[in-house]
Amino acid sequence: MEIERKFLIDILPDLTKYEHNHICQGYLCTSPVVRVRRDGDRYYLTYKGEGLLAREEANLMLTKESFEHLLAKADGRIIDKTRYLIPYNKYTIELDVFEGPLAPLVMAEVEFPSIEEASAFEPPIWFGTEVTNDPKYHNSNMI
Repeated sequence: MEIERKFLIDILPDLTKYEHNHICQGYLCTSPVVRVRRDGDRYYLTYKGEGLLAREEANLMLTKESFEHLLAKADGRIIDKTRYLIPYNKYTIELDVFEGPLAPLVMAEVEFPSIEEASAFEPPIWFGTEVTNDPKYHNSNMI
């Protein structure tokens, strides 16, 4: 189960001190969501169920060759972004800076172990509008 809240970011913090990776993900299906992702040198096939704040998620590791073969089947439904990992209290903010047609979009996601913790989360002051409950901000709907 994936439990996360999403926020738009208007003003970026200083990102120079944070770990980051380039992510490329292609969507084979958007209902249900089936995507392939390259995150640095790791490759995944991911299934995501329906939902906004909480939804089922399953990951399967892929080889580079399998990823490239499946990415070709995405038929142009591909997202490129740089993800920064920012520690915040006991959580990690995943800050995505989108590239290509989705630029200059910047969005932050924070994952939680429970719906209660997600509900109690106080975002940092530099977070903008919360879009957790707006399905147009699911990556699979932005392509």
